[in-house]
Amino acid sequence: MNSDSLRDLLEGVRSGRVDVESAAGRLAQLPFLETAQTRIDTHRALRQGIPEVVYGGEKTVEQIVEASLALRRAAQDVLVTRVEAGKAEGVRERLPEIEYDPVSRLLWIGSNEVPLQGKGTILVVSAGSADLPVAAEAVGVAQRLGNKVELLQDVGVAGLHRLLASLDLLRSARVLIVVAGMEGALPSVVGGLVDKPIIAVPTSVGYGASLGGITALLGMLTSCASNVTAVNIDNGFGAAHVATLINRL
Repeated sequence: MNSDSLRDLLEGVRSGRVDVESAAGRLAQLPFLETAQTRIDTHRALRQGIPEVVYGGEKTVEQIVEASLALRRAAQDVLVTRVEAGKAEGVRERLPEIEYDPVSRLLWIGSNEVPLQGKGTILVVSAGSADLPVAAEAVGVAQRLGNKVELLQDVGVAGLHRLLASLDLLRSARVLIVVAGMEGALPSVVGGLVDKPIIAVPTSVGYGASLGGITALLGMLTSCASNVTAVNIDNGFGAAHVATLINRL
């Protein structure tokens, strides 16, 4: 339930379109639905503006299916992150209507045409093709949360001319998500070119001294570009969530 659906329910009661008992039954689902293994937060969109998204990384097929069915019973769309292909196939055997993207590792049940709520474009900038899974997660989540999203990929600092060739695109975005591994320099470069907020996403891509993304994370946290802020390593979802909130302001 979100603020719009709550207002619609209350208006329905006031106009007589919805009887009190039916309304009470719907409100009884707040703030969560309890299943055998989960408590689904059906109140989150009302509190935070964005509904609950299921993290699928360490969950079993059964847990993902259970959570998805609970969300559908609450008339909510289903978005599950970090689902590997084998697990996704198991989920699809139980829920044939679910969509799966193997690059972003996202599962989705809902409309293919999500109404736009963002005021501008979120641009996801990816340093290299090895960073694409994290960038694709950011793109997919941002789209499902009602944003216009564009992807600019393979523009890392080792070939800076590739980035500069897209300067107009960079400057036209309202919020930018910049995804990079190795030493994590790309967000600082982009931050020096635009007057918009940059959400930097370090990835675990890189050789030994990259320390699984810690080097990139520390570089982003200590960026000299003051419009750069950072999320956790490989956290494309978190970047898309924050970018969505900014894009709605």
